[in-house]
Amino acid sequence: MPARKKSSSRSRGRKYGEAASKSVESAMRRKNSGTLRSGKGGKGGKVKSRKQAIAIGLSEARKKGAKVPSKEAA
Repeated sequence: MPARKKSSSRSRGRKYGEAASKSVESAMRRKNSGTLRSGKGGKGGKVKSRKQAIAIGLSEARKKGAKVPSKEAA
């Protein structure tokens, strides 16, 4: 059985771009201040979950064209 090479995450490059992290950071700030809302156009309820805030931030980054993997791959 051949020895497998360990592939480090650095050699493949970054999975998420700088703009994506900024967008997630912004969403987290809005969540903490209580202004982040779910749903299309922010017409849903207030976001209480940290995971939901991150998902909204990544979605916004995707719409802006930042380097973010597609939903299926993530």
